[in-house]
Amino acid sequence: MKFAVIITLKKDVLDPQGKVIEQTLQNMGINSLKNLRQGKYIEIELNESDEKKAKSAIENMCKKLLVNLIIEQYKIIKI
Repeated sequence: MKFAVIITLKKDVLDPQGKVIEQTLQNMGINSLKNLRQGKYIEIELNESDEKKAKSAIENMCKKLLVNLIIEQYKIIKI
């Protein structure tokens, strides 16, 4: 079973990398940008047939290692 974890900074947290990307794109002539934030995308494949158990295992991975819960939020999607 395969899942994607999308990790982004919480809305209240400053995103300096996102700002640099946004400014660079604007300097390249792309002026229609309103806002840009960057994040992380992780694909995880598990040897598990029960979707609930698999999602629970990924939740555990996120909380223990993959996500800094103080400044980041995450979304788990089955792919």
